[in-house]
This record gives sequence, structure tokens and C-alpha cells, in this order.
Amino acid sequence: KQPFPKPPEQFNFFQSPNSNEMGKVTLYGIDGSPPVRSVLLTLNALGLDFDYKIVNLLEKEHLKPEFLKINPLHTLPTLDDNGFILADSHAINAYLVSKYGKDDSLYPKDLQKRAIVDQRLHYDSSVITSTGKAITYPLFWENKSEIPKARIDALERVYENLNLFLESGEYLAGDNLTIADFHVTAVLTGFVLFLEVDATKYPKLAAWIQRIKALPYYEEANGSRAKQVIDFIKSKNFTIV
Repeated sequence: KQPFPKPPEQFNFFQSPNSNEMGKVTLYGIDGSPPVRSVLLTLNALGLDFDYKIVNLLEKEHLKPEFLKINPLHTLPTLDDNGFILADSHAINAYLVSKYGKDDSLYPKDLQKRAIVDQRLHYDSSVITSTGKAITYPLFWENKSEIPKARIDALERVYENLNLFLESGEYLAGDNLTIADFHVTAVLTGFVLFLEVDATKYPKLAAWIQRIKALPYYEEANGSRAKQVIDFIKSKNFTIV
């Protein structure tokens, strides 16, 4: 039984890794992935013209020789910038802003400001990711529908910390929107199905969510693209025990 509904029609990505038309950036990914959507948010925020090529994980396209030539780690997202190949969404987003940003607001050059953004990114890649995986992996890949309450409690601690981060400004790393906001909003889009953000307990986090949703490119880059995985989560009829 396939754990996800069939993704939309795939692009034919079986081309040379250096096949970017006129040097256009190419992103390989799949809409259900929060890391992929974080890169889509960054690309849209930068106003970059790019190609988006869906890799069907259910058909194991990421394991085919053609894709392994591009990324031997066979992970998504993968970026091809005119033959320069980069994996991992955190590295990709930092690279994109550093190379293509009209300014450095999304990933500051100031060492102390950047250090705060990096701390938030590491929190995402370690604590938030592991917390989410503990909830979703059994649901997605082991066909289990019961979620231990302790794992939801761990998610609530994530909300507490995010609310704490927002004490220092309107965004997760201070007063300016950064790539840290893109990473966290992409993953929270699904998390709220397991635990809603209580605005009375976490008012700054709840306000931040609405602030991010108001971005002109949010729906295109994240909101509408998360629908597939959100519908799947809802279909599991999970219970918290």
C-alpha cells in the first residue's frame, strides 16, 4: 500500500546535471517535503526564475542512476545551479541568499546576527526535525495510527521554545524575516494537525504564523503545496494515547 497519494505529473529530470537552460537554477524535490518547501519559499522571496522538477519517491526515482549522478546521497531537495550541485535545504537556502540576494536580510553577513539565524537553523535540523519524525514516521511508514502522548508533549515544548525565540522580535531571529522562518513555517504547516498552536498560551507564535501566511508568495511556495501531505495525515484518523 502506498503511504502517499500519487504525486502530480513528474517532469522529465533525466537530463545532464549541467542542462540548466541559460543558467537557470533547478530545484529537484517533492511538494510534501517541508525542507523542499523551505527552498521554494527562499526562491520566491528572492524573486528567482527557476525550474522545479518533481522526483517521485514512491517510484524510487531518487535511486535511479540518472538521479544518483546528480546527487549520490539521493536526498531531496537538491539544487543544480548551472552545474553546481548542492544538497540539504539549510545549506541550499544559505547559498541562494548569499549568491542571489539583493541584500543580506534573509541571511545576514553580520556575524552575530548570522549566528542567531544559524542557531535557529540548527534547532530546526536537530530538535524540530527529530520531534516531528518521532510523530510522523510510524504514521507514514509503519501504518500506525496511535501516537503516544509523550511525543505530542515534546512538540508542545517546541512551541514553547519558538514562542521564546519570538520574544526578541517579530521573526524567529529578530526583527527581520530570515531563512530560519522559512524552515520552521514549512514544518509547522503539518505539525498543527497534531497540536494546534494555542494563541492564549503561545501568542507570539500564533501571531508569527499569521505574519508568515501573509507573505505574498506563501500560498504558492508552501500553503498550496502542503495540501498533499496534510490530506494524507487527515486520512490516517490518528489518535493520541
